[in-house]
Amino acid sequence: MPRFVFPQIIPEFLVFRQSLVNLGSPDTPTTPDVKRYLKEFLSDRNVIEMPPALWQPLLRGIILPTRSWRSATFYRNCWTKDGSPLIVYTERLVARVQELMPEWVVKMEMTYGKPKISDTITEMKKECQNITVLPLFPFFTKSTTQTVIDKVKDADPEAKIIDCFSAEEDYLDLLAKQIQTAWDRGKYDKLLISYHGIPTAMFHHDDPYRDETEAATAELIKRLDIPEKQIKMAYQSKFGPMPWLKPYLRNTLLNEAQLGHRDVLVVAPSFVADCLETLEEDQVQNYQVFRENGGNNLVMVPSLNDSPEFAQFITDLVQRKG
Repeated sequence: MPRFVFPQIIPEFLVFRQSLVNLGSPDTPTTPDVKRYLKEFLSDRNVIEMPPALWQPLLRGIILPTRSWRSATFYRNCWTKDGSPLIVYTERLVARVQELMPEWVVKMEMTYGKPKISDTITEMKKECQNITVLPLFPFFTKSTTQTVIDKVKDADPEAKIIDCFSAEEDYLDLLAKQIQTAWDRGKYDKLLISYHGIPTAMFHHDDPYRDETEAATAELIKRLDIPEKQIKMAYQSKFGPMPWLKPYLRNTLLNEAQLGHRDVLVVAPSFVADCLETLEEDQVQNYQVFRENGGNNLVMVPSLNDSPEFAQFITDLVQRKG
């Protein structure tokens, strides 16, 4: 990759979770829009590795007709007056970063849905000499980050990509501070650090995701003033019948409730913006399961969202690595 020789470097922010909702958002929480979004997402070969000749009939004939209306219901539950929470928080983050870097042009893109990577980069190339892309995924995995890389390189082979940031000291410090503040405000039996899961087949194909999440957990434990015996790691948002990384968060919550640990704090580092997974899956569905099995209180640590501290971290990261 050639060195940049122009004084202006243009970052673009791409926000997507390792699941069918964090790689963008449908335009509205209606069944037709959710169906279009899911079709685009679940047709990505980096997400679903099954041969298209086998997968597409299953996707179009069974999954989309049955899953779209159900997913639309979940979207409606967390939709705000301003739209998708993920989109809203990302737009606000972009605005904060733009204020911190007035000499740059800062844009938002989505892997699936709008605004599309190809459209935004095409427009930016008309006015920009160099483009730096930062996927807002702390952890690298084929099913999210690699898709971004592929789409960016199709649109601009010369674009610079910062492919992950989970090992950045400032990021870990910021996340640990967020967790510690939430922990100190309550009285909890356990802290559950829950990452978006991926199929175990991806890990066995040398995907670094599990290693990165385990390393981040170890670093957070060092930074937190919480006994290590009160901290557990889990994975969430499993999709389909194939095995995913374990332990599953829902099973972990059941076990904790059965052990008499009735008050838990949950943090989901894979999601830098609150979204369907944190607002609906965790705070509604997982909370209900926890309560029904003897748990009392499940509290989510807010995502970093559009906080000034996270905007400053993003600014420093892009200026240093872009």
